[in-house]
Amino acid sequence: MNILWDFDGTLFDTYPALVEGFVKLSQRDLDREEVLKWLKIDSKTAFKHYEIDETNRAEYKRLDKHYSILYSKPFKHLKEVLEAVENNIIVTHRDMESSIYLLDKYDLRKYFNEIVSVEEQGFERKPHTASYEYVLKKYHIDLVVGDRELDLEPARMLKIKTVAFQNHHIEADFHIDSYEDFIPFVLKNKSL
Repeated sequence: MNILWDFDGTLFDTYPALVEGFVKLSQRDLDREEVLKWLKIDSKTAFKHYEIDETNRAEYKRLDKHYSILYSKPFKHLKEVLEAVENNIIVTHRDMESSIYLLDKYDLRKYFNEIVSVEEQGFERKPHTASYEYVLKKYHIDLVVGDRELDLEPARMLKIKTVAFQNHHIEADFHIDSYEDFIPFVLKNKSL
């Protein structure tokens, strides 16, 4: 089985870092749960909702990187899932440096055949299909796993089965809440 993974909120619980970075950038005392709801749509929408100038995106990425080192960690049971998958590929909006840092910190990089950092490699941001099409030229992909609509939309456009992680509010072929359930789920659905 070959799986294309999103990074933030799918492989790693980076939302505490993303929220802290966003609140710091806003220079306001924002409700963190409310910020999380907007960031789970996408950062562009959150910037617009809170009327934060898009030119601050570089500072937001710097803050995210700083807080990611402090707060981010892989989801429980992820390692067992990665070990059971033949080819794991990441497509992320996160920069390559911090993606590799976090994977190395938790000894997970060895499980990934490729990491595609959308912006650094010149692809349009998801939900545009270009980064997924790039991966499909190299690998047959059986599943795309993501926690937001923008992660799964390109997969649907390319007729790839989707798994929504910890989000029952988005369209997906399957929904899971824990990676503990993932291997039994895959075994049950061998004919994906």
